[in-house]
Amino acid sequence: MNWQDEGYLVSKRKFRENANIINVFTKTYGKMNGIVYGGNSRKIRNFLQVSNKIYVFYNSKNDNKIGYFKTELVEPIAPKYFNDNKKTSALLSATSLLNTLLPESQPYKNLFKSLSNFIENLDQENWYFLYIFWELNLIKELGYGIDLEEFKNHISDNEVNTTIKVDSLKYKIPNFLITKKINNSIANISIRNSLGFTRTIMLNKFFLPNNIPFPKSRIIFENYFN
Repeated sequence: MNWQDEGYLVSKRKFRENANIINVFTKTYGKMNGIVYGGNSRKIRNFLQVSNKIYVFYNSKNDNKIGYFKTELVEPIAPKYFNDNKKTSALLSATSLLNTLLPESQPYKNLFKSLSNFIENLDQENWYFLYIFWELNLIKELGYGIDLEEFKNHISDNEVNTTIKVDSLKYKIPNFLITKKINNSIANISIRNSLGFTRTIMLNKFFLPNNIPFPKSRIIFENYFN
């Protein structure tokens, strides 16, 4: 099996003395893993950083065994935000969720598109709202879409939050999740409440039923909005 595609590096771990096993979320093939020989060399390790956009050439002689990647850098995402802890945390959170939740070798083209949109707009003032809506799209693409617009009639003009019911459970969520009307005066507590809502949905639907640990990087990101 041979193919080539672009994608985002979502995880990396050392394999033997001078190699890495990486997971890449690709545009066409979904999440794929493979071995990168020479991955610890100075030339390659500098761009094999989580969230970087890379081009991969994949080769596998046996579908039942792990394949091999040759890699090239497309865009250095991670280094742009080394001095911004909050944005770096957001990137680590998104990639950790993808690495944990996505099955192997299944394409998610809409999810790839929404991730690209979030990363491309990470320098915008409202980037954290894009992250929240990206998580909602992740939940939808994994088979649990929530139509928040059906709660529009529950919104009160005098309230910041609205109480909704999903699967017999009540949640108090910020109104902007329903209206999708965003302004830069939204307080940190509303952002945190939004992240708390998506976290609870992901825990109840994906992590707890499958006994999967919730990514620490996602918790760290949410805590920035205390």
